[in-house]
Amino acid sequence: ETLYTMKIIGLSQNIIWKEKQQNFLLIEEKFKDLEADLFLVPEMFSTGFYMKADEVADENEIALSWMKSFAKLKNSAIGGSVSVKENGKFYNRFYFVKPDGTYHYYDKKHLFSYAGEDKIYTAGKERVIVEYLGIRFFLQICYDARFPVFARNRKDYDVLLNVANWPESRVLAWETLTRARAIENQAYVFALNRIGEDGNGLKYHESSHCYFPDGEDVSTKKEDLIFAEIDIEKLKK
Repeated sequence: ETLYTMKIIGLSQNIIWKEKQQNFLLIEEKFKDLEADLFLVPEMFSTGFYMKADEVADENEIALSWMKSFAKLKNSAIGGSVSVKENGKFYNRFYFVKPDGTYHYYDKKHLFSYAGEDKIYTAGKERVIVEYLGIRFFLQICYDARFPVFARNRKDYDVLLNVANWPESRVLAWETLTRARAIENQAYVFALNRIGEDGNGLKYHESSHCYFPDGEDVSTKKEDLIFAEIDIEKLKK
């Protein structure tokens, strides 16, 4: 089945620090009356970008189970990243969960050394591309946006998804780099960033966008929600 336009809705979430269940409820409430083919939430959407991984990492698939139930309830896909512990190692893991409960995941490759993420988390090694409703999605997390070679389109994806906790102090870099990724790779880039202030006092400015390959932002926004349609015919042309 191929959709020629796909509807994506992202939440520029004001993540509640280290409160998983509260974040799940917040997301459910924000998306309650909305329909989309894919819902997106930011990096570490269940806890915030918290580096004491042993305190917050999922060992028993808490977030994944919630995502599966959300996808089933909405009959749509959901994507976002969480802190995960597996075989004694920690990963910043982007789950892409489909309506039938099947899922794919990408472990963040470029860890944010400035915050010490590389000392705590284990880097992923794989490029991960997920096909859903005939559209190919390349998964990225936050700092990955600074590494253009990793994102190079080998004619293997249509849409790059980047979910982030990218602070206001460097927001110009976030917006410039994600737009550049769209232009240079001739792909859509849906770049979803959180808002608000985290438990470390870092501030996050509303800066979620969906760029077309010509660099234009093709999204619309309402409060903390961002809406975009992926038009495969237009992309092919």
